Amino acid sequence: MATGTDQLVGAGLVAFSSVLFTYYTLWIIALPFIDAEHVIHKYFLPREYSVIIPLVAGLVLVSFIGLFLVFVMWKSRNPKKTD
Repeated sequence: MATGTDQLVGAGLVAFSSVLFTYYTLWIIALPFIDAEHVIHKYFLPREYSVIIPLVAGLVLVSFIGLFLVFVMWKSRNPKKTD
């Protein structure tokens, strides 16, 4: 069973993910249809970052997965026996 701390951390992660998803969705889908002079544009980064940030995050994720696989394969290798 999850403790109160685990539930609080889980709820915090869900809330953070929901806010991030809503922000990114508004940034990508709604913002192009709003005039560039509108005040809402000051709350969002420039559009170039909407591609750069997920690309960098994906590259970091793939790098960590690759490093993990290399580490696991290196640790599980059998040393060759010489007779």
